[in-house]
Amino acid sequence: MRLSILSLLLACSLTAQTRLVSDKEVMKVHRSAILIDTHNDVTSKTVEGFDLGQRSAEGHTDIPRMKEGGMGAEFFAVYVAASYTQGNRSAHRTLQMIDTVRHDIIERYPADLQFATTAAGIVEAHKNHKIASLMGIEGGHAIEDDLRLLRAYYDLGVRYMTLTHSNHNNWAESSGEGPAAKQPGLTAFGRQVVLEMNRLGMMVDVSHVSDKTFWDALETSQAPVFASHSSCRALSNIARNMTDEMIQALARKGGVIQINFGCEFLSQKSADTSPMRNTALIEKFRKQLAGITDPRERRSAMRKMMEESGAGMTRATLDDVVAHIDHVKQLAGAGAAGLGSDFDGVGCVPEGLDDVSKWPNLTRKLLEKGYTPDDIRNIYGGNLLRVMREAEKTSARMKARPAA
Repeated sequence: MRLSILSLLLACSLTAQTRLVSDKEVMKVHRSAILIDTHNDVTSKTVEGFDLGQRSAEGHTDIPRMKEGGMGAEFFAVYVAASYTQGNRSAHRTLQMIDTVRHDIIERYPADLQFATTAAGIVEAHKNHKIASLMGIEGGHAIEDDLRLLRAYYDLGVRYMTLTHSNHNNWAESSGEGPAAKQPGLTAFGRQVVLEMNRLGMMVDVSHVSDKTFWDALETSQAPVFASHSSCRALSNIARNMTDEMIQALARKGGVIQINFGCEFLSQKSADTSPMRNTALIEKFRKQLAGITDPRERRSAMRKMMEESGAGMTRATLDDVVAHIDHVKQLAGAGAAGLGSDFDGVGCVPEGLDDVSKWPNLTRKLLEKGYTPDDIRNIYGGNLLRVMREAEKTSARMKARPAA
């Protein structure tokens, strides 16, 4: 009798964790959300001539697949590789990347995309049945240590900046290198950058930064900060992911962590078998790339080396994505989670989320796990809209103060 009761309780527990969901229910909930992806690197292709309007058999992103996936908004990455710091070319590259978003993507396809710079603009685009298109700078070296450039980028439409990429800059420490030689975390000028971003209404992005930089940015910022494309270190122990303590602190200040779909970010098995975790292989890559200065040639060579070396990597799954969302929800509530795919910026994505057309698969999984439609709407876009609105309100307050 006791065994029978235990079996019944186990069966009830399993039933509570998953339920059958119809296609009709999936799409009803999916279409009710404004699905905002806060990081997509397809811009590194469009700047070289890739046509986003045509369906492609390669990569993760094009407009036909974005529409199939029911996307509401995309933050296109204004990615500036660290190599552009050589010869002081970061600003030039930033302007090229802004132009590819404004000209090659948005202006070229006005029937499908609508330029947005505010939370209200995202909502308006959704009402117009268009995909809101926004920009976020990836790599604080883009400002070349000059607040005037930061302001110019804001005027051109940039609405977040990742304080570092995988390299330290002169005012912020990255998670991608060893400890900064001069000063860990943010320098005094780095704190000025954060406060000027607050004043402008530009969201502060803590993906890619060192742990010390995260805490400094959180302490300094007068608006919520967010991680545009990071995941949970407790589930995959890589420096790019956030610790439980960091996620909880981020949430207490009203911020969100936008889950990254890169396999290494999601699965410890993926991270352990990734070629990017093999120090001997990394050294080999470094030597092979040392003589290549042209960024396009470097990307092509790196892509080829990754393809040749990544065959043994364990691929993450859709369940891994849900596990990270679950982890954030358990730590800080569903209001602290969002989505920052890193599509076309990572070489390996989970089975079931192979490209931007597959977003409904995630909706199904979340419904099966017991997430409510309101939970999903907030995770998909509501939480990010809240952060964006708070950045806008903070800007208005700071601009209203009399000058010192």
